[in-house]
Formats: sequence, C-alpha cells, structure tokens
Amino acid sequence: MDMNAQERPPAVIVGVDGRPAAHAALLWATEVAARRGERLRIVHGLETPMVTGTYSGTERHQADERAREAGRRLLDESVEHARALRPELEVATVLASEGAPEVLLDEARHGDLIVVGSRGLGAIRAIMLGSVSVRTSAHAPCPVIVVPETATQHRGRIVVGVDGSESSRRALRFALRHALLVDASVEVVNSWEVPLPQDSESQATDARSLHEEVFDRQSEEIVAGVLAEVIDDETEDLDISAVRMQSDPVKALLDAGREAELIVVGSRGRGGVRGLVMGSTSQEVLRQARVPVAVLPPHSEETGQGP
Repeated sequence: MDMNAQERPPAVIVGVDGRPAAHAALLWATEVAARRGERLRIVHGLETPMVTGTYSGTERHQADERAREAGRRLLDESVEHARALRPELEVATVLASEGAPEVLLDEARHGDLIVVGSRGLGAIRAIMLGSVSVRTSAHAPCPVIVVPETATQHRGRIVVGVDGSESSRRALRFALRHALLVDASVEVVNSWEVPLPQDSESQATDARSLHEEVFDRQSEEIVAGVLAEVIDDETEDLDISAVRMQSDPVKALLDAGREAELIVVGSRGRGGVRGLVMGSTSQEVLRQARVPVAVLPPHSEETGQGP
C-alpha cells in the first residue's frame, strides 16, 4: 500500500470482485479519476467464509491463501485494464480481509469518491443495492457512485435533484464541484405533484390551475434560493440550467438524466430498519437508473476544497 491513507490526497476508490458490474464500475472510475486529476485506488475485499467448522486449520489456511492469490490476480488485471484506458493514471491497489462494504468504508476519507457496481435488474438489483451499495452510501464519509452494468458513457452533463432540503444542498454542492473538475454542465431538477382538489367537478379545473400556479411559484423560489446559497466564486461561471416540472420526483430525475453522465441525489440521513438512511426517491432512482448515480451521505464532505 502507498502512503498512509490518512495523509494521502483525494482519490477515486473502486471496489472490484470479478463480476461484470464491478468491471463497469472500474472502467467508469478510471475515466473519472483521470478527468478529476486524482489517483485511482482499486480495492478488493476477501469475504470471510460463513461456515468454517467443517475445515481443519490447514484446510482453512489453504483456502484463505487461494482466495488471497485470486484477489491479487484480480487486482493486477484491474490495474492493467485501468492503465490500458489511461496510461498516465496513478494507480494503487488494496487487498483486505474484510468484505466489500467494510473495506470500501475503511479506505474512504473525506474528499474521496467511492465507486461501486450495481448488479442485476428489478427486484434482484434492489436486493443487491440494499446489501452493498446502499449500506455503503449510508455510512460513507464521501460521495458513493453506483454504476449500472449496462451504463453507457455520456459526457458533459450532470443532473442533480433539489427540493430545498439540506440533503439536496449537499448534492448540489457536490454536483457543482464535480462539474468543475470534469468540465461538465449542471442541470438542476425540481419537481412537484399537484394534489387533486377536493372541489366539485365544475370548480375542479380552475382549482387545479390555481394549485399549479402556487406549486410552480414555490418551485421557482426553491431553485433560485438553493442556487443562490450554494454557488460560490469558483462555480459561478459553470454552465448551469434549471428544469422545473409537475411530475413524480423519480420520473423527473430519470427523464432528465437519461443521457447525462451522472445523476446526483441526496441522502436524508434518517430511516431505521437495515440501516437504510436514504429517502424513497433516492432509492428508486438508484434502482431504476441506467446511468451512474451519486449518493451524498449525511456526513460526507465533498472535497477538501469544495464549496
């Protein structure tokens, strides 16, 4: 391992496990690390066998050695892939005895990016996100980017959802800083759903129109307020646009981010069972998106020099 992790400069940390989803994450992380001008840290966690009672000490030691050797080969192959794409990139590797979420969290520092792959589609994908990606994003000290296996490389536009909450301001700060580093534009998305009025049918059209005006005005104020609060001297010259629409928030973000290079969502920092602290919008965007999604955990600090 290179210099003490506490003292090292910001890095893009990617977990690999030999699966196609993790390989997609490696390719994406390699490109982004190069564009950000940061080191790539490729990590592999050796899973501890769930059942060890049937093994003798010697057999268990041999199994551990085989796993460790396979892990080293995987890391060496991953480095070759990264350097084939970006020969100039500085690459470090980490082989650890912990499982995947633990080793990523152990390696991560404020200012880093964690990149992981998502596996499968539909319910299976949701389960995998719940067991690895969402767990990591819930506790990480930095943004976590989940890369779908089928992600297509788009460049130039970052989509971020804002709703006036602290979590969405955190997401916007990261989106602006990341756009600055990778030379991209930012599209701010705010959406709302107008509740059906309780009036009689004859009044329903007028009442709904009034509701729409109220929500549209509130949306405009939210977007303007968040941008005014978050934009600073470094990010004020970025190409920033805003999209406000009457729509379900998940659909709005997925539609806006269909050909974006990254969708950014906040994590609200609450929620109980299984340690899932993300709101339903963030989880659904993660489950359905076909482009990489960045989740901003509650205690993340986007970069050491961020806004």
